[in-house]
Amino acid sequence: MTGKTILVLGGGVGGIVTANQLRRKLGAQHRIIVVEDHGEYVFTPSLLWVMVGWRQPQQITKDRRRLLRPDVELVAAEAQEIDLDGTRVRSSNGDLNYDYLVVALGADHSPAAMPGFSEAAHTPFNLEGASGLWSALQEFEGGRVAVLVSGVPYKCPAAPYEIALLLDDHLRQRGIREKCELQVYTPEPLPMGVAGPAMGHAVISILESKQIHFNPQLQPTRIDAERKELLFANRDAAPFDFLAATPPHRAPPVVQKSPLANEAGWVPVDRRTLQTGAKNVYAIGDVTLVTLANGKPLPKAGVFADGQAHTVARRIATEIQGAGVLAEYDGLGFCWIETGSGSAGFASGQFYAEPDPLVPLLRSGRMWHWGKILFEKYWLGEGVTRGVSHLGLNLAGKVFGVPVGL
Repeated sequence: MTGKTILVLGGGVGGIVTANQLRRKLGAQHRIIVVEDHGEYVFTPSLLWVMVGWRQPQQITKDRRRLLRPDVELVAAEAQEIDLDGTRVRSSNGDLNYDYLVVALGADHSPAAMPGFSEAAHTPFNLEGASGLWSALQEFEGGRVAVLVSGVPYKCPAAPYEIALLLDDHLRQRGIREKCELQVYTPEPLPMGVAGPAMGHAVISILESKQIHFNPQLQPTRIDAERKELLFANRDAAPFDFLAATPPHRAPPVVQKSPLANEAGWVPVDRRTLQTGAKNVYAIGDVTLVTLANGKPLPKAGVFADGQAHTVARRIATEIQGAGVLAEYDGLGFCWIETGSGSAGFASGQFYAEPDPLVPLLRSGRMWHWGKILFEKYWLGEGVTRGVSHLGLNLAGKVFGVPVGL
């Protein structure tokens, strides 16, 4: 069999799982190449633990090479141009040809898109930001705490609400919660709206039980760093003394300028096959636009990147080997919501259900927090190189008895 080259752009969850699964399924004559310009992998679900001092940065980082199987090639480079006609990618380390291309570049943070964001906001959406927020939190002695969602879409639908709940827990641990007012400001009508109104109202109930105020359907325009105010197009300014915020998210420049992108810069794909409009080109994870049956987009979250990666790896392997049934992505997903004091909520369900996603209400308790710890240990313990399929869902289904259809 003539050897094929499968080029994977991006070394996050989707890229790592795709490459490892392909390597397990295909013979040595086929090349699996991952293109990634950052050598260090950050386990992003644990950034919120860094934000409140539960983890140190070195505890949630790993040499990316150690998360890939030894026979996967890793090219340390930035993808600069996707040349569909030439079936190649121009990179900062030269041109790379491909037979199959998997775009798994995720979503970039774009704080400059919100005036005043960089000057006024602490953001736990990257390692530097999470560490900086923790440092600033040590000096905070009380006042108005704002959690801002600067725009949609953004990674991890639960993140802003986890931020608010973990800040609440930290302030209570320090004994200064009664000196603080906690507000969440968001463009969304409900938290985690794609999971349905029942889920959204359940999250609001958790917030209200902690005296965290939920302010929905706002249009943030800028942050006045000097006056410490949030400015909106559709309501009065909101003052703050401490601001934790979700940054604006954009598709990476190489994707935005490619023929694969839509007007907003994201890559539309078939929700079952993850195929783009180009032959032998797939896209997975946060960089994609997956439209659900109800017309809403699939959330940007690592669990979906993981599931999509397994599907794409199986499809490519089947096509190359010329035998077997082509896999389709099932839309199963799950999410943790840290609520503080060693407890967490957990929800799992079928996001491809019709007419709307079928996601049961949150289950809460300490065991769900331990489930997330196990998930972290799996990834950073390099279990991902062994290729266990849908690990998080298996944890939920087999360890905790949650029916997720696997």
